[in-house]
Amino acid sequence: MGRVVAAFGVGGWIKVKVFTEKPATLGAFATWLVRGSEGTTRELRLEGFEVHSKGPVAKLAGIDDRDAAQGLQGSEIAVLRESLGEAEEGSHYWVDLIGLEVVDGEGRGLGRVESLFEAGDTNVLVVMGERERMIPFIPDYVKAVDRAAGRITVDWKADYDT
Repeated sequence: MGRVVAAFGVGGWIKVKVFTEKPATLGAFATWLVRGSEGTTRELRLEGFEVHSKGPVAKLAGIDDRDAAQGLQGSEIAVLRESLGEAEEGSHYWVDLIGLEVVDGEGRGLGRVESLFEAGDTNVLVVMGERERMIPFIPDYVKAVDRAAGRITVDWKADYDT
C-alpha cells in the first residue's frame, strides 16, 4: 500500500509514498505491516497520520527518533488483508488478483497473475505462463474477473507480443 521514503522531523515520523488512489486511506488502518530490505516484517501500530502538501507522514509505535525513522527508509508498507474489507463494485485489490488464472476469450490458459504495476494511469497485470505477458488492466483487454472461480478472462491472444 506504500513505501517509507524518508524520516520526517526528529520525533520518529516518516514520509510515506502511498500506492492507493486516496493517500488518506492508509491512515485509516490501525496496524501496518512494515517489511524492511532485509525481508523481515514487523507489525506496528499507527500512532499518527497526516497528509501534508508534499505527501503523507506517519508516526508508528516504537519509532521514536529520527534515527529509527531513517532505519525504515525503503521499507514496504502493507496492511492485513482482512482489514481491507471488500473492494467497491467494479474495483479490485491487487492482492486479490495475484495467483488468479488468466484465460483468453476461448478459455485457453495464458498463465497466472504474478504481480501488477502502475504504468502511468494504467495498471498492468504481469502474467506468467510459458512466457511472461504484460496485459493492461483496462476494460478493452480485461473482460471479466471471477475471484470465486479464480479466473480473469482477457481479450488477449497467446501470440501477442508484450
